[in-house]
Amino acid sequence: MPNQTTVDFWEAFRYWLKLGFINFGGPTGQIAIMHKALVEEKRWISEERFLHALNYCMLLPGPEAQQLAIYIGWLLHRTIGGIVAGVFFVLPSVFILLGLSWIYAVHGNVSWVTAFFYGLKPAVVAIVAEAVIRIGKKTLKNAILIGLALTAFIAIYVYQVSFPLIVLSAGLFGFLGSHIAPAKFAFSKAGSNSKTEGAETTAISDDESPQEHTRPTWRRFLNVVAICVVLWFSPIVLLGATRGWDDIFVQEGIFFSKAAMVTFGGAYSVLAYLAQQAVHHYGWIKPEQMLDGLGLAETTPGPLIMVTQFVGFMGAYNRPHGLDPLMAGIIGGLISTWATFAPCFLWIFVGAPFIEHLRGNQNLTAILTAITAAVVGVVLNLAVFFTQHALFPNAGPDWFGIGLAVAAFIALLRFHWSMPTVIGSAAALGFLWKMV
Repeated sequence: MPNQTTVDFWEAFRYWLKLGFINFGGPTGQIAIMHKALVEEKRWISEERFLHALNYCMLLPGPEAQQLAIYIGWLLHRTIGGIVAGVFFVLPSVFILLGLSWIYAVHGNVSWVTAFFYGLKPAVVAIVAEAVIRIGKKTLKNAILIGLALTAFIAIYVYQVSFPLIVLSAGLFGFLGSHIAPAKFAFSKAGSNSKTEGAETTAISDDESPQEHTRPTWRRFLNVVAICVVLWFSPIVLLGATRGWDDIFVQEGIFFSKAAMVTFGGAYSVLAYLAQQAVHHYGWIKPEQMLDGLGLAETTPGPLIMVTQFVGFMGAYNRPHGLDPLMAGIIGGLISTWATFAPCFLWIFVGAPFIEHLRGNQNLTAILTAITAAVVGVVLNLAVFFTQHALFPNAGPDWFGIGLAVAAFIALLRFHWSMPTVIGSAAALGFLWKMV
C-alpha cells in the first residue's frame, strides 16, 4: 500500500479559487492546466485516477472540465470539496462576463477587450499542443491505441463525426478489445512521467482502499438526487410563482435546463442548438450578437458554455418586462448560468461513487482506456482547429500570433513555465501589439 498524504482543505480552497481565474483555453486547456498542477506538480491525484475521473466526465452532458474539478474536489474533501471546486471553477467568469455583457449592451463594442485578449489565442494553441504531446505519451502505449487516436482524429476532422458517437464507438471498441486482446487495453503505469517516490506521496493513489464517502449506497443516491433536483429548479419555480410562468426568466431557466441535459461533446457541439433556439425560435438576440457573445466567452476564463450567460443577459436586457434593463439582464444571466451548471453537481455526486466502485474492473478499464485514446485524437483535432482559426485567419497568416504561439509552446515544453505565467505574458504582449 503506498504511503499517502492528505491535502489541507484550505490549500485546496486556494488552488480552486486561483484556477477559476486562469482556466483559459476551453476544456482541453483547462484539463491540461489541472493535469499539470494536480498530477505532475502537487501530486494530489495519480495519473490513473485522474484519467479514470476524466473519462467518466467525458461521457456526461455539460462542461467536462468543471465536472472533473468537482470529481477531484469530491475525492479530496467529500461533498464540500466538490462544491468548492465546481463553484470557483466558474465564479470568476460569471462576474467577468456579467461586466462585459453590460459593457456590450450599453456601449455596443468591446474593442479594448479584444485587444487585451488577442494574445490569449496563440497561448491557447500552445497549451493544447503541449497537452496533446504530454497526454499522448502517457496514454498511447501501443499501436492499437495510436491507431484508435488517429482514427478518432480523422473521423472528427475530416468527416465531422459527432463527439458522442466517437466516444461510444471507442467504448465499444475497448469492450471488445478487453475480450480479444486484454493486455493492449490495460492501464499501464510504465512509461508514466510520475516518479516512484512521487507516486508514494500521492494523496489519491492508484491502490488505496476506497474511502467511506466514495462507497455507493442507494440511500445516498436517492438523497443526492432529491436535494440536487430541488436546488436546481427552486429559482425557476420561485420566479414563475412571482412573475408568471410565461415570463422570460422562466423561459430561460427551462430552456437552459434542457440544454444542460443534451450538451454531450462540450460547448461546440451545442452552439448550433443554442443559436437556433435563442435567435430563431425565441428571438432573444440577433445572429451577430450570438457571435459576439461567443467571442466574449472564448476570451474569458471558465467553460466556453458560459456563452449561455451572455444569451440570458441579452435576452432579458432586451425584454425587461417592467424591470430596469440592467437588473433584468443580471437576473437573466444568473438564472441561465444556474440552470446550465447546477446539473453538473448532480451528475458527479450521483454517479462518481458508482464509477469509483467499478475502478479496477477489467471491462471498464478497457472501455475507459479506449476512450482516453480517442480523446487524444479529438484533442489533436482541437489543436488543429484552434491553429487554423487563431493563427491562419481568412486575411492570411498572423505572423505575430504564430511567433507568440511558438514562443509559448517552447516556454511550456522546454522551460516548464507555469500556465499563469504563459497566459499572463501572452495577454500582455497581445495587448501591447494591438494598441501600439
